[in-house]
Amino acid sequence: MFRKNYFTFLWVAVLFLASGLSAFAQTGPVSGRVELKKADGTTEKVAKAVIDVYRTDIKGKSPANKTDKNGNFTFAGLIVGQTFAFSISAPGITPQVYPNVRAGMENLVITVYEGDGKRLTEEEARQALTAPAPVAAASGSPQNAEQSTSPQNAQPSAAPQKAPQTTAEQKKAEAEYQKQVADITTKNEKIKNSTAVIQKSLDEGNKAFEAKNYDLAISKFDEGYNAEPEFAGSAPVLLNSKGSALKNRGFDNYTQGVKSTDAALKTSKYESAKKDWTAALDSFDKGLAILKTATAPNAAEQKNYEANKKYLLDNLIEVHRLMSKSGIDRSKFAEAKIAYEQYLVVETDAALKSKAQLTLGDILREGGDSENAIIAYRKILETSPDNPDALAGLGLSLFNSGVIGDNKAQKQEGLNYMQKFAETAPENHALKASVRDAVEYLKTQDKLAPQKVTKSATTKKKS
Repeated sequence: MFRKNYFTFLWVAVLFLASGLSAFAQTGPVSGRVELKKADGTTEKVAKAVIDVYRTDIKGKSPANKTDKNGNFTFAGLIVGQTFAFSISAPGITPQVYPNVRAGMENLVITVYEGDGKRLTEEEARQALTAPAPVAAASGSPQNAEQSTSPQNAQPSAAPQKAPQTTAEQKKAEAEYQKQVADITTKNEKIKNSTAVIQKSLDEGNKAFEAKNYDLAISKFDEGYNAEPEFAGSAPVLLNSKGSALKNRGFDNYTQGVKSTDAALKTSKYESAKKDWTAALDSFDKGLAILKTATAPNAAEQKNYEANKKYLLDNLIEVHRLMSKSGIDRSKFAEAKIAYEQYLVVETDAALKSKAQLTLGDILREGGDSENAIIAYRKILETSPDNPDALAGLGLSLFNSGVIGDNKAQKQEGLNYMQKFAETAPENHALKASVRDAVEYLKTQDKLAPQKVTKSATTKKKS
């Protein structure tokens, strides 16, 4: 059966954009600790201090956090490009407002002083940012500088406090921060451009595919793939679409070859079909390789990855089936075995699994791998002991293996299965003639007589 192409055009376009937007909102960690400086000059850690977070480039607020028992705090990710202020409060301290916090600043040391333990409102914290009072403050940078930059002889203040002038370490951190922003901006611009190329190529490729203009479709899907060849959100879909177009073009070439009475044209069409189907296998394999190492950022995208893997495997085993059944190329039975084994792991429909198992057996038998074909057919007969296709396939495979290895036991078992097939299969079965010839050979040349197949024989281990 010739399978339909699986397109996820709209989904992949949205998914790629979503991934691009996640890059625009890239985040960086902020960490540090809060220390209390007492009137006698000693310091101690401030546990469970509340840190309210306010954006200062625009009006906005982020979730608050608390210090641990050692006074440490960590924000897993503040958005790069935004500026924040920390408002620190705890029992027994003067509320402190620390400005100019940006993503990537780590190992901040924020010094606070004894006070009434008040927690500032957002309005009070924002007013404190413009207050002229001198304050003790903190330092920190992506270079992990771990030092306090509180001014000498800083005294406790009843009012929220401002930071001192920028230190050399903070200037260095600012330069690093600006470099990060520039790198992200460049990356985001590339993502925007790639997204546009992918959306356009998918749209045009899909239209060409539906019009059966496979040459154009393949070209367009290639354009989209080359825009982001490693991105798991789009590359496997584009590779699946390209492979599907190659599969269909190859089938058209094969059909034209079958219908042609011109020997040269027939040969040419068969060669074109082989070339297209081989390229299709390569395209599907590339898509699967990308998904094999991809890590989805969330459950929804993981589900999409798994769906695309299934689409790729569906098409991959179909091309292997076409190449073997048509006789175009039966040399890829080892690759087919790997592909079918992967497919059988993800396929949940029992009927489709059984059908795939039978096709695998046929591919292996036609490719000359009788031993593995025997294993494949036996699996079918374990649950469907009267399946005529599996009976014929197993009998012929045992016969072939027995003749090659001069194994009388295998010949006898093969004869038994072929006799059962001959008694139950319709006369127009495709393997009827092959089985008849093999049975005749075993009866006349080896003087064997068929024996009844028992239930235990169907589950017999491979010889």
